Amino acid sequence: MKDHSELLTKGAASTRRGFIKRASAAAAGLGAWQALSAERVAGANERVNVAIIGCGGRGRFILRVMIEDAGAHCVAISDLSDERMDQMWTFIQPVQTEKPRFEKDYRKILEAKDIDAVIVATHDNWHAPLTIQACQAGKDVYVEKPHSFCMWESGKMVEAAAKYRRVVQVGTQNRSTEYNLRAREIVQSGQLGEIGLVKVFNLKSGSPFKLGDPGQQPAGFDWDRWLGRAALRPYHQRIWRGGGWHFYWDYCGGDMTDDGIHQIDLALMMMGDPGLPTSVRALGGQFVTRKGDDSEVPDVLNVAWEFPKFAMTFDMSQYPAYMEKSSDVLRKKHLVSDWKQNATRIEIYGQKQLMILGRHGGGFVVEKGSSQVVEKMHGQAGDLEHYRNFIACVKSRKAPNADIAVAHASNMVAHMGNIAHRLGNVALKYDAAANAFDNPAATAMVKASYRSGYEIPDVV
Repeated sequence: MKDHSELLTKGAASTRRGFIKRASAAAAGLGAWQALSAERVAGANERVNVAIIGCGGRGRFILRVMIEDAGAHCVAISDLSDERMDQMWTFIQPVQTEKPRFEKDYRKILEAKDIDAVIVATHDNWHAPLTIQACQAGKDVYVEKPHSFCMWESGKMVEAAAKYRRVVQVGTQNRSTEYNLRAREIVQSGQLGEIGLVKVFNLKSGSPFKLGDPGQQPAGFDWDRWLGRAALRPYHQRIWRGGGWHFYWDYCGGDMTDDGIHQIDLALMMMGDPGLPTSVRALGGQFVTRKGDDSEVPDVLNVAWEFPKFAMTFDMSQYPAYMEKSSDVLRKKHLVSDWKQNATRIEIYGQKQLMILGRHGGGFVVEKGSSQVVEKMHGQAGDLEHYRNFIACVKSRKAPNADIAVAHASNMVAHMGNIAHRLGNVALKYDAAANAFDNPAATAMVKASYRSGYEIPDVV
């Protein structure tokens, strides 16, 4: 395996994934959602031809590593921005000599017979529509997290993957990391004893967000299409080019779904993917960095979920600069984290033992009383293994490590937390069979609103 530590660092820094994505031709809207004819499926020894929709920082990183280390071949790229497509080609040239086709209209990618799989690396509004349409077109999909904008969309994506028999891998790469697989073995073996409490942390630095100068809309850039389902608003460079969409409910779920989803998904993986909780409650708001700025999302959020056999909490903050994610020092030197200041950790409290687990390279430690270490393991980021797993599954037709049907739960859990917070930090009971809450206002938020021309049909 090649050393991608520098590329991983750059990817993490710019991982605000390649938001935009292409939408339909002019007035056609999302138009025809009918299933297209199934495309070719790569055989076990064949090269897998991929296309990417969304050429921002995260998209560039995924595609390059998927080419260089997973053996994929890129035949087409799509974005609403010509500049970003040019940047994508420059970025992948060191690992691929053949220039891919540039397609502003993503539907041409879905129609193409020479494409096996599609990478969806847009901003959140477009994850579900593109994944569903790709499944209908007979393409396998690698979709970045969070894979849906709302709870209802996640269910539609699971339906589409099953109906069209597609491999759909979600970008929660912790599920492909060796140390996390070992940690799950320990938890599931019963070694920790009965588990009643799981604590999930996402405690990071932050700064106030200001919109500033709206700037000039680039020539040929379809702002309406970029907005997708969201309400129409004037172009603003800070929202699109500056990644400011992360601070508005119309485009994302705040840090809960942007980054915290990694820890939430990993925690559920440790607990054997227990399904959905029966209740949720929240507290939080804009207390420090977000107070008085131009954002809508909180800088402090605490959420608690009740599952049938345990409780899980999530603590998020975006201001303490002394907290940090699992650093390159840990990943490269095979050290174990200073857990107290690890911003992205999970604590699993068993009756007999405690496990502290770090996301994305943090490793883990199992302790028994007075810091007696029972077992520990260093960790490294699981990006490479995750991409390899996806390509292998495109060939084998096996379910991938972060199959959409499994990743569905973490998305649902995160969206539930946001709903409880946005309704005024309330407590809610949840009925999984009905996909409904005991609060009509909360149930109304299960499904997002959609502008005309950007609806997702009830029947996929």
